[in-house]
Amino acid sequence: MDERELAHLRRCVELAEEALDAGDEPFGSVLVDGSGKVRSEDRNRIAGGDSTRHPEFELARWAAEHLSPEERAGSTVYTSGEHCPMCSAAHAWVGLGRIVYVASSAQLSEWLTRWGRPLGPVNPLPAQEIAPGVTVEGPVDELVPAIKELHHRFAQRAEQ
Repeated sequence: MDERELAHLRRCVELAEEALDAGDEPFGSVLVDGSGKVRSEDRNRIAGGDSTRHPEFELARWAAEHLSPEERAGSTVYTSGEHCPMCSAAHAWVGLGRIVYVASSAQLSEWLTRWGRPLGPVNPLPAQEIAPGVTVEGPVDELVPAIKELHHRFAQRAEQ
């Protein structure tokens, strides 16, 4: 993990905080092509009622419309949290390359359980189980505390 990749992951944390500030769950993602250029980024947008508006899913859609198959295969999706099964499948179906995440689905599930919050409606399977042909890297320990804090703030807000 070099400084360039950490910078992309820090941007994911910023996008997750933007999502939280907008009333959404704190997730953010950045799509970077093989040359290192940021091609697209997004944050969670599920507060409006469409629970499929995850940033990883949106980036897969964007990539399918704007990048060639070769460009998609050479790209990396950096994200604040490991892809859920829906997003892992979308990632694989459009032929995107690596996934690099800050916090794992297992970590998030553990935090939510500890805080007395319900888990999502889909089993939090590891991205590698859903998309076995995709290289998946994470967690990134030095950024995990920032993501954990954002999820804790969201959980506290949900209790009120």
